[in-house]
This record gives sequence, structure tokens and C-alpha cells, in this order.
Amino acid sequence: MSAPDLNNLATQIKHWGNDLGFQHVGITDTELTEAEAHLFEWLKQGRHGEMAYMATHGTRRSRPAELLPGTVRVISVRMDYLAPGADAQTVLDNATLGYVSRYALGRDYHKVIRKRLQKLAARIESEVGPFGYRVFSDSAPVLEKPLAQKAGIGWIGKHTNVLARDGGSWFFLGEIFTDLPLPIDTPAENHCGTCRSCIDICPTQAIVAPYELDARRCISYLTIELKGAIPVELRPLIGNRVYGCDDCQLVCPWNRFAQPTSETDFAPRHGLDAPTLIELFAWSEAEFERRTEGSAMRRIGYEQWLRNVAVALGNAPADIEVIDALTTRADHPSALVREHVAWALAQHQSSGNSI
Repeated sequence: MSAPDLNNLATQIKHWGNDLGFQHVGITDTELTEAEAHLFEWLKQGRHGEMAYMATHGTRRSRPAELLPGTVRVISVRMDYLAPGADAQTVLDNATLGYVSRYALGRDYHKVIRKRLQKLAARIESEVGPFGYRVFSDSAPVLEKPLAQKAGIGWIGKHTNVLARDGGSWFFLGEIFTDLPLPIDTPAENHCGTCRSCIDICPTQAIVAPYELDARRCISYLTIELKGAIPVELRPLIGNRVYGCDDCQLVCPWNRFAQPTSETDFAPRHGLDAPTLIELFAWSEAEFERRTEGSAMRRIGYEQWLRNVAVALGNAPADIEVIDALTTRADHPSALVREHVAWALAQHQSSGNSI
């Protein structure tokens, strides 16, 4: 294709992407030398914790053409996900409720975004004929945040999430790796300035320096990625967060400009935007499977779910219902669950709150 044809195609791709529900579509090359160095240093310091997969793929994560041979461009997309529902801060402030990260309240974003990206790729193919491509949405070793910054979607903030001036950070990212030599967009500039709100608000001080996250202290890692026991010293700091954490986003000034999504797939399901902890802890495994069907929450499994809720109950105000709920799981078949239940009960006893 000629340069004018490629320029026109890039413009069309952005329009098609908008029509498919993406709020921003950008294009970049595959040069990620600086991001690769940052990744390897992060891994060297062990800040990935038990996420061994972050290291397993080596340079395939930072060199797109090694993951998909022939890749010369990446089409990066943004899809907003913040849906109307219970106010996040109100839920966090009520220790009898369980807080679920807002991204996980609706349908699994992996499926939603990949399906839309596949439609975008099909639209491109109908225009130019067969071409090399592969779609991704947090589904393969891809440095999606540096790619999004290079594509002009937004900049990587001090909390290490991507921020857009017109939409804050309440959005998902997705990519199409392609062999089409499309014109590239201007990278996004950083607009964090001297603000350190996200660093100061982090309950576990996981943001150890601007733009540096130690995942081993991050509540999202502790409640989702970590499969074993949550470190005892961090349990009280988790509060009522049973799946993920949004504190750094809730306090970010740029999220004043975030707009509610119109995607019905991301609307809260099963009342998970403001559930009671006692209700969540009472779920049977079958009920957990039913209520998390089609959700990103399904991936942690029932045992890990009970572990998380037990910790939150240990941080809740003690009353007879809380103590009774914990006691029902005191002899659970899982040693992991038993350990965290025992800790939760001990929390109430040591504080003199046992009923």
C-alpha cells in the first residue's frame, strides 16, 4: 500500500474502532527498549512476587515481533469500564461490606475486548484483504501500558496505571499486533506533575516510589495473584477489599474527567458493587461458581475467595453475626481457609471485641 493509502487506512481504523465502542485508538511501532530495561530491573528486584509468568516469557513481552513474527505496528485501544452503581468510597468506608475492584463487577473484560478487536481486525481485512495480525487483551505477554503510552492513549502515572486527560484511568487496554506498516501516533506526555496522591493513599504503601510498584505489597496482587497465605502484617491493611483495590484510582485528580461507560457488559452483577461480607462468606462453592460465571473474579477460585473474605471479616467490627460466620468455617477442609479464619477470630479476641 502507498503512504497515502496507509494514512487513510489508519484514519479509518480509528473511526471503526470508535464505532465498535473504543474511546481511543492509537498506533505505535514496536520499539520498547526503555520499557524492557524497566521490566528487567523490576524482575531483578523480585517485585513481581509469585507471578513467575512475568519472567518466563523473557523478551517476548517487550519485543512484539518475537511474540508474533512479522509485527511492525501495534494498534492500541482504550475501552472505559466505570459503570453506574454503588459509590466506591462509600463501600470502602463501611467495614461490613465487601469491596470488589470496579473493573471486575461486570462481564470478563478479556472476552468483551477480544471480541471487539476481532471485529475491528475483520473490518480491516475486508478493506485490505488478508494481513498478518493477532488480537490481545491482557491475554499474552504484552507490555500493554508502554505501548498505550507510545500510541498516545495516555501516560503511565506514578501508580503505574495508564492515565488519559479526558478519561482518567478507569479503562481497559487491548491491542492488535499487525504487519501493516501504518503511520504511528505521537506518544502521550506525562501530566502527573508534583502530585503524589496515589502514593500517599496506598493502604500497604505498595507504590514504593513514583512509577515504581512492589506487587508483593499491592492488595490487588495479594487478593488475586497470590495463591497462598497473605502475609500476616499486611492483613489488617487490606480492610474490606475482597477482590482487588482501587484506592490509587479513586484519589487521582484526573479521574474527575472519567465518564460512565455505556457498555452494559460492565454493569455490576449480583449486587457485587455493595455486598455484605457475611453474605459473601456464606456462599457455597456452587454459588461462587454461579455468581462469578463470565466474570474475571472466577479465576481466583473458591478457596482463595474464602481466604479473602475471612481477612475482611477479621477487619470488620465484631458482632455476633461476624463471629458466627467465621466460626462456621473454622474447621474448613482447606488449611489455607482455616488459617485465615483463625487469624480473623484472633483479631476480634485480641482487640476485646469478641462476643
